Amino acid sequence: MVATIPQLLDRKRAGERLTRAELDQLVGGYVRGDVPDYQVAAWLMAVCCRGMARAELADLTDLMARSGQQLDLHGIGRPVVDKHSTGGVGDKLSLIVVPLVAALGVGVAKLSGRGLGFTGGTLDKLESFDGFSVDLTPDQFIQQIGTVGAAIAGQSPDLAPADGKLYALRDVTGTVQSIPLIASSVMSKKLAGGAPSIVLDVKQGRGAFMGDLEDARALAAEMMVIGKAAGRRVTAFVTDMDQPLGRCIGNAIEVREAIEVLRGDAGDPRLIELATRVAAEMLLLGGAATTEAEARAVAASGLRRGIGAEKLGEIVAAQGGDPSPIDEPELLPTAPVIVEVRADRAGFVTDIEPMALALAANRLGAGRARKGDPIDHAVGFEVVRAVGDAVRTGDVLARVHARTSTQAEDAGAAARGAISVGDAESEPRSIVLDRFSTSQ
Repeated sequence: MVATIPQLLDRKRAGERLTRAELDQLVGGYVRGDVPDYQVAAWLMAVCCRGMARAELADLTDLMARSGQQLDLHGIGRPVVDKHSTGGVGDKLSLIVVPLVAALGVGVAKLSGRGLGFTGGTLDKLESFDGFSVDLTPDQFIQQIGTVGAAIAGQSPDLAPADGKLYALRDVTGTVQSIPLIASSVMSKKLAGGAPSIVLDVKQGRGAFMGDLEDARALAAEMMVIGKAAGRRVTAFVTDMDQPLGRCIGNAIEVREAIEVLRGDAGDPRLIELATRVAAEMLLLGGAATTEAEARAVAASGLRRGIGAEKLGEIVAAQGGDPSPIDEPELLPTAPVIVEVRADRAGFVTDIEPMALALAANRLGAGRARKGDPIDHAVGFEVVRAVGDAVRTGDVLARVHARTSTQAEDAGAAARGAISVGDAESEPRSIVLDRFSTSQ
């Protein structure tokens, strides 16, 4: 006998596991218009309170992935890997690892998003290149991976439409912060994207959605279960976001930093370390290396030789953009007012509070409060000093890139409050806090 929707809600509220058919009746029915949103909202709240069994979560995610179009990447003629980050302050990692890995022979299928709240979006950053198009049809996306080696595009609404509908409902019902629901949202899009191998970067800390380390580890573990059930090879890193990733926060300013790293120029050590680790894992899953040590050596050599910069130019050109800033970064959007923030005492940089800088960058215009809000690609922060650096009175701590002097003054005050200088030298924190893999 088929249960009614209220009966399914009663069972979920009691902490019972729903079958795949029952989940399809509920969630699939919602997507098809057969189940009203108030009943699905009740189910979402029950999941938040009672959780989901791992097999139940795998079934839900697979149903969400199958709710729309699924990309078939098998005919590309090269191994393909996807990479996803849960988002954090100054996270320009995709701008580095996607072209680097593609230049080293592994295809990258990267479906990205836009910035919202305190996180910057990869698509917004790439639109700093004049003419760059994030809108690729599935055929264009697949063809570009075959010819160029990588594509970075916005997610089509036809991919995992169940996720879009569920997320919109979660957003207004207080059910966003649920580890099973977050895991199913991320992984449904990854499964629909078609890549047989996936590398995840789960951010943890004050500048990330996951502030608690154990919650970040739990999210990574749940996504491993989903990937394994779907027959995908998945690795997840839990990485530190208690300070900004790299020196820059913004859009064009982060692109400049990424270009410096890709060209083999000096860069932030933590950013280079994480880029090397993530790129190495992508090479390993893509079969371009046989051991982790070999993969890291290949990735580090690629960065030193600057081969990723040329590949980034190829990706930009293939998607209609002007690649000239790869060789001349000064051609990227530039703010008319640049103000330096200086240390008012000698000592050591003991802390850089990422959220304060991210929110100040948003006030400058670098981010958006709502989807569809315009952004200013030119503005943001360049943090000159890192945690642990020694400084003298008057040394530059940061530079504000702004449209007006008033905005720069306000942002400078925010930066001064976010960057702490004290007497004690801080102990460095590892950028990679944990690693999970379906092969473990």
